[in-house]
Parts: sequence; structure tokens; C-alpha cells
Amino acid sequence: MENRTDKNSYTILFAIGMVLVVGALLAYASEALKPKITENKRLEIQQNILYAMGVNDNEDGSVNFIPTNEVASVFSKYIKKQLVIEGDKVIEDNNAYLIDLKKEEAKAADPNYTRRLPLFIGEKDGQTFYIIPMRGKGLWDAIWGYMAVDKNLIVDGVYFDHKGETPGLGANINQRFFMDDFKGEEIMNGNSFVGIDVTKGNNDPKNEDKDDHEIDALAGATITSNGVTAMIKKGVGMYIPYLKTLKN
Repeated sequence: MENRTDKNSYTILFAIGMVLVVGALLAYASEALKPKITENKRLEIQQNILYAMGVNDNEDGSVNFIPTNEVASVFSKYIKKQLVIEGDKVIEDNNAYLIDLKKEEAKAADPNYTRRLPLFIGEKDGQTFYIIPMRGKGLWDAIWGYMAVDKNLIVDGVYFDHKGETPGLGANINQRFFMDDFKGEEIMNGNSFVGIDVTKGNNDPKNEDKDDHEIDALAGATITSNGVTAMIKKGVGMYIPYLKTLKN
């Protein structure tokens, strides 16, 4: 007759076995889903780049991307070149959009490493646009985005997103009422790069003044707004040496 100790041992061994089986199944499922996750991320990046240059399905006040089943072909149609800027070198690379800005920033801590900066050249309605990716820090976590400018370095559009900003406050950086305000703003003051300040009390609630390098901050989200300002100045600022050549 089995004693209680034997039963407990069997129970523990059974539980351990189940944990191992479940762990193996989860690991298998995770590995099997990797290609799908990678594909979805690739399509999302393409949607964001296109959105910034005004290629989207917006009809009302909401944000509507090119559908995932169409975005690859639309991306090929509008994005004419993908460049990688490495110091003084500029090379074409059709996979530039897959460069991880977070990893590049970490690598750049090594003074011997030359940071790779991806840049996308798009054409729409007979105009050429330069789409710049950027990454920064909000209140709680990472924020990122894309800014499209024309050859005069006037903003044609932006797209912003976040990992964990406060709903209804900082999370609103990816809403139309905020992103649309950037269109028409200038990032240069003469020959000097100044970026765009997301600031309170600029006395221009409708954002009619496009020469002040400012838009209204998000209500109740000062730190996130400051994060967007810093992200633009740092992220776009790295491209200015190349962008200035467009005006020559």
C-alpha cells in the first residue's frame, strides 16, 4: 500500500512534468509565431512611413493606415529610394526600413562605431519627400515616430506612437488632432536647425502660425510633450547635414 509520502512524490513529479510539457509547447508556439510577428512588424513600419508622407486611408478624424494586404505594393509605389547614412557615406539599401534605431543608439555608445541612419525618399503628387525615423522617451516608456519634409524642410506630415503613455493624455500623440498640427511647420530658422517645440501657452491654439516652430502641447501631458520635442531635435537633428544639401 502506497504511503502518503509516495503519493506526494508522484504528485510533485506529475506537476513538474506538466510544467515542462507546457513550457515546451509555449516555446514551440513562440518559435512558430516568430515569422508572423516579424512580417506584421515589417508591414507596420511601412504603414507608418507611408502615413507620415500622407499616404493613408484617412477620411474622417481617425487614423487609418493603408491595409496590410496592400501596404507592400503601395510602399513600393511611393517609396522610390531607401538610404542609409553612415557618417559621410550615403548608400542605397532596400532594407533600410528594417534598421532598429534602438540597437543603433546602443551601438553608437562605442566611439569606434558609425551609426546607421535610415532615410526614405518618397514621391507623391509630383513632389519629393524625405521621411525621417526617430525614437525618444516619453513619461513611462519609449516613443517613436516618422517625419516627412519636402526639399525646403517644411513638414508634410508626421506619425507618432508610444509603448506605454497615459491613455487620454500622453497616449494622444498618435491621434489626428495632435499629429495634423505639424503639417506646414518649419524645422529650420534660416540656416539653423531649431526643430519644433511642443509647448504650452504658445497663443496659437489653432496652429495657424507656421513660422513659430511651435505647436500646442497635449493637455495634462507635459513630460510626453517634452519628450516629443526632444525626440525631434535629437532624431531629426542627426539628418540635418544631409538635408541641408537638398537646398543647395
